[in-house]
Amino acid sequence: MKRFLIFDLVIFDCLKMNIQLTPIAFVKNSRKEVIDDNWSSIISEIELAENIISEAFEGIEEFSHLEVIFYMDKVKDEKAIAQYRHPRNNTALPKLGTYAQRNKNRPNKLGLTTVELIERKENTLVVKNLDAIDGTPVLDIKPVMAEFQPKGIIRQPQWTKEIMKNYWK
Repeated sequence: MKRFLIFDLVIFDCLKMNIQLTPIAFVKNSRKEVIDDNWSSIISEIELAENIISEAFEGIEEFSHLEVIFYMDKVKDEKAIAQYRHPRNNTALPKLGTYAQRNKNRPNKLGLTTVELIERKENTLVVKNLDAIDGTPVLDIKPVMAEFQPKGIIRQPQWTKEIMKNYWK
């Protein structure tokens, strides 16, 4: 009986957990609002926060691609919930849960994108294919390494190809 009480307390404590994250950088670009398509024309700068030394980027220019984890701070709290809906609210597409989609309305408002590194300028990275709007806080940046990429064929439903056809145009 005690075992279950301890287990219940641990679960309860985990549910009350608060996690604090501090941005390491901020996005600068011309995109001021979230639009689902045409991101490849957007060149972004990721500028380190004032409290982060520029040497934190030392050696990053040796990598062609980076993974950028960011906080979608413009998502309204009431929309940041687990959902079951049609992607892009298109009823011609199947209804799916939040975690079977990559939409912005997520409980923790986290975004993750693999970007192409164009250049480093001291405390700033110039990147392509970052689907984050101007002012977005960046939580972490990691270099892409082939050894961390998926092995084998990536499987995805056919409808995803249709909704993504203009995303990176």
